[in-house]
Amino acid sequence: MIDLLARQSCCLSAQEISERLGESGRSVGLASVYRALELLHELALVQRVDLGDGNTRYEPIQPGGEHHHHAVCDRCGRVTAFEDRSLETALERLAGRLHHSISAHEVVIHGNCERCSERA
Repeated sequence: MIDLLARQSCCLSAQEISERLGESGRSVGLASVYRALELLHELALVQRVDLGDGNTRYEPIQPGGEHHHHAVCDRCGRVTAFEDRSLETALERLAGRLHHSISAHEVVIHGNCERCSERA
């Protein structure tokens, strides 16, 4: 499971992890996946990602605090990871104006992906 998560470019649900492990010949029950994810979360090796659809996803925590954010298509459910240094700088400036330290943050953008926008 750790190898699977490490190879992903973005977050996966427990169901997706279970299915992908099964496709690779490593059949693992969903309850076992949830237990392992909970342990990995407690050890600060994975983080929970809430994209607002009621389905928690998980992705590895990168050494050094490197991270990305997510854009979610409201039509097809596609999740796209993105990084934006300007956004990070703006969040740091905002924290300074608020006199508030940032220990973590999440940015999730909702809308339509390029494919779904073209179909509209």
